[in-house]
Amino acid sequence: MARYTGPRLKKVRRFQAPLPGLTQKNGERRPYPPGQHGPGRRSKLSDYRIRLEEKQKLRLNYGVSERQLRHYYRRSTKTKGDTGALLLQLLERRLDNCVFRAGFAPTIAAARQLVNHGHVRVNDKKVDIASFLVDSGQKVSLVEKAQKIPLVVSTLAGRPLELPSYLSVEADQFAATMTDLPARTDTPVEVQELLIIELYSRVA
Repeated sequence: MARYTGPRLKKVRRFQAPLPGLTQKNGERRPYPPGQHGPGRRSKLSDYRIRLEEKQKLRLNYGVSERQLRHYYRRSTKTKGDTGALLLQLLERRLDNCVFRAGFAPTIAAARQLVNHGHVRVNDKKVDIASFLVDSGQKVSLVEKAQKIPLVVSTLAGRPLELPSYLSVEADQFAATMTDLPARTDTPVEVQELLIIELYSRVA
């Protein structure tokens, strides 16, 4: 399945959970699933669907493809530690996510565009690969031209999310350093990662 490009609020309403990386809208105006029968829908979910929807929430929030998420799962299983926490850590370390969490862009999709257009530097070197994994001690910054983009300026004026514990933003607001690797509590989306691990372990 390719990266989702459809209506974003519709997905927030479907899962009845905020997806800050996808959109800042929360669906409070219509707090029920989309569709004609949304307000009265009371269908019982199967165990498989529950796990599938947890995976879909993660994919939608971080804007990754099924192939990418499966790659992160395999990588996390080969590393010593909590597989679920390691999976979330890999997603949080993505460059597009770091740009978003630093407050340079309102969504991960917007942050990805900044990266793809060459507006982002890692340790003062151009990196235009959104999936680049930022490591502890590395600095993520915006080039001077990008600092004047209206979307960047407006986002910095009112960051949509609190700064995560693993990022330290410099005084000029246009650079952030990863001071530590992301912890489980830094994940902004409500997700049961163990159900995702169970789903992948069954089909692996």
